[in-house]
Amino acid sequence: MNRWDATPLIRFFGGRNLLYILGVILFIGVNILVYTKVSFIFHPLVVFLETIALPVILTVVAYYLLRPLIGLLERFHIKRIWGILITLVLVAGMITFLVILIIPFLEKQFMSLAEELPQYLMEMANSIDEWLRNSMFAGYYNNLFTDVGSLVDRLPEDLSTFAGSTIEGITNFISTLTTVIIAIITLPFILFYLLKDGERLPRMILRVLPPKVRPEISSVFKGIDHQLSAYIQGQIIVSFCIGIMMYIGFIIIGLDYALLLAAIASVTSVVPYLGPTIAILPALIIAIVTSPFMVLKLAFVWTAVQLLEGKFISPQIMGKSLHIHPVTIIFVLLTAGHLFGVLGIIVAIPGYAIFKVLAVHLFYWFQLRYNKYVREEKDQYEIHK
Repeated sequence: MNRWDATPLIRFFGGRNLLYILGVILFIGVNILVYTKVSFIFHPLVVFLETIALPVILTVVAYYLLRPLIGLLERFHIKRIWGILITLVLVAGMITFLVILIIPFLEKQFMSLAEELPQYLMEMANSIDEWLRNSMFAGYYNNLFTDVGSLVDRLPEDLSTFAGSTIEGITNFISTLTTVIIAIITLPFILFYLLKDGERLPRMILRVLPPKVRPEISSVFKGIDHQLSAYIQGQIIVSFCIGIMMYIGFIIIGLDYALLLAAIASVTSVVPYLGPTIAILPALIIAIVTSPFMVLKLAFVWTAVQLLEGKFISPQIMGKSLHIHPVTIIFVLLTAGHLFGVLGIIVAIPGYAIFKVLAVHLFYWFQLRYNKYVREEKDQYEIHK
């Protein structure tokens, strides 16, 4: 044996095969470089993926939420297709109930808050201005207004830029709204076929693969399915619990627009860690304008809800199924948000969970292929089993 192959590091990477591995990595890098030079060829594919992204995400979420109910109906000897139809009718009824009873009340509160929000912001700005003028930062604060003349001179240019940005924002909003409407319209049709044939899809894929790799690929499918199911179902339940606790807390402390603010907190809590922080901002504005004591009461409610959610609700509902460190989650959310915007933040955690499943299995297969010690341990395990 070559003395270089005897070192633990080289032996771990496959001994004499190390040069081959480095060659493969170099080949992959060259391919990536070539693809970046001809990326325009893939533009239609990118447009296609952007078009179907939202319907697919909504359908997958609905699929994992409704699949347990379909399975429960099947245990009562109800055919799957009838169970799907019954479930979709029940969901349509719940949505109709929300639209008729709850949505109008939330809309009334939202319109009222939108009308009074400028006044809230003005009062908050005046309070902060008064505090800064009488604080130790008064000298620095007053220097900010020494260049008011130049700001006034640039006002027409700034208004022109703002108008252009506003028009572009309206165009983007209309485009996004159109995409959302199309996604909602196509959702029931895609969901029906996914609930009907979704369980068969992995088996169909396995049939076209070589028999030798079917057990490994099947374990990957099961791992991905478990991760998505645990995250989607658990996160929805946790978000609902956060909304209920926030509403109760806001009612107890007497905060205005309690139901609307709790609904916002429930929706934004779908994004871990960052969502609750964003949700508290409108409630904080209202609390600051109301009174300093209200700010303290709001801080107490928010802290209590976060402690209950972090220490009791999430561990009981979601458990340790994702095995992702909180710091990793924050970094993943920030990176995905910077790269892909709001959509990236929504799919960041389940996407990372899927990537982690793939990476773990690929690394294990790599060890089995190039590390004889892992193969020996596996053979011994099979013998003892």
